[in-house]
Amino acid sequence: MSVLTIFLIKFFIFFAAPKNEPIPASIYDFKVEGLTGGTIDFSKFKGKKILIVNTASQCGNTPQYADLENVYKMYKGKLVIVGFPANDFGAQEPGTNQEIAQFCTKNYSVTFPMAAKISVKGDNMAPIYKWLTSKKYNKFKDSKVSWNFQKYLIDETGNLIKVIEPGTKPNTLEVISAIGKP
Repeated sequence: MSVLTIFLIKFFIFFAAPKNEPIPASIYDFKVEGLTGGTIDFSKFKGKKILIVNTASQCGNTPQYADLENVYKMYKGKLVIVGFPANDFGAQEPGTNQEIAQFCTKNYSVTFPMAAKISVKGDNMAPIYKWLTSKKYNKFKDSKVSWNFQKYLIDETGNLIKVIEPGTKPNTLEVISAIGKP
């Protein structure tokens, strides 16, 4: 291979390859697109616990939306729940953002913030989930999102403190005790 060919290959790889988005150091540096438009700015959640959940409308865990809404209302002002619809497991979230919003409102009266549909695993994993699943960024632990409705609990100072399995309902003693008193 000629020097020119090698140069052109390296040039193409450098400039044409997709660039990875930088991962913010703090959860409070994230701004994500909302399900119905606008931006969810995590810096507005300082001083509150944050429960982040990947959601899906056609999953056996979908009824957890009702439990999430109840916990959100019970801890109003102390806890923010942010749902992230994802179609990564069993194609159980095939809808558009608009369809997902309608489903959540009609079936579960969801009022907690919902982000636009993302990917929570694989090559297209959203930056916030890279932060949540990598000890390198979250300074707590490495994890993998194993299914829909896996939960990540962040304390009032922005530290990831608990990873909760998908089948664990949000209103169980395990979750409520980790959140603390309402």
